[in-house]
Amino acid sequence: MIVDERLVTYINSLETGNTDILNQIEREALKTNVPIIRKEMQTFLKLMLVMNRPKRILEVGTAVGFSSILMAEYNPIDCEILTIENYEKRIPIARENFTRAGKENTITLLTGDAKDILPTLADPFDFIFMDAAKGQYINFMPEVLRLLKPGGMLISDNVLQDGDIIESRFAVTRRNRTIHKRMREYLYELTHNEELQTAVLPIGDGITVSVKK
Repeated sequence: MIVDERLVTYINSLETGNTDILNQIEREALKTNVPIIRKEMQTFLKLMLVMNRPKRILEVGTAVGFSSILMAEYNPIDCEILTIENYEKRIPIARENFTRAGKENTITLLTGDAKDILPTLADPFDFIFMDAAKGQYINFMPEVLRLLKPGGMLISDNVLQDGDIIESRFAVTRRNRTIHKRMREYLYELTHNEELQTAVLPIGDGITVSVKK
């Protein structure tokens, strides 16, 4: 938790909630320990969708489809969503959830490793949501930037690692040091890349919002 827990609880108490199907999928995901975006991130994502009204959305990291469905539900215009997932056990669950939500014609699930799939995509996107394996963000970045339209928005979730990002690599457990190093590289690249204007925000577990110039 990178923001005071009581403050986060209060902020979340002001949220008006999601659709019934999203609430069901969220409960199921939490029961089975599947990570989904936090409440405060859900609220922020809805705001960005209303502000940007993206026609084409790319999500890197589907899990069970919660975020894809949320974007389909709360984007104020009809849109096309492509989402990429590599974990075989979650793929059929995501497909079922898209059907349950009535979004199977809006959301296309691409199965496989994003590093292999991203280079095969040609048409640009207005909005890209990065929520995959944290240690791979830096590796996905060149293709993600290629696919982002000028004026398009890239949102990356879970970038502050519960605050560990500010620690020395030697203060981080050995098994997390590679992710720690790569995430620091990713944050540096986002904030110093001349193609982007980026803000790092302490929302949820930390997010970045980047707009391609």
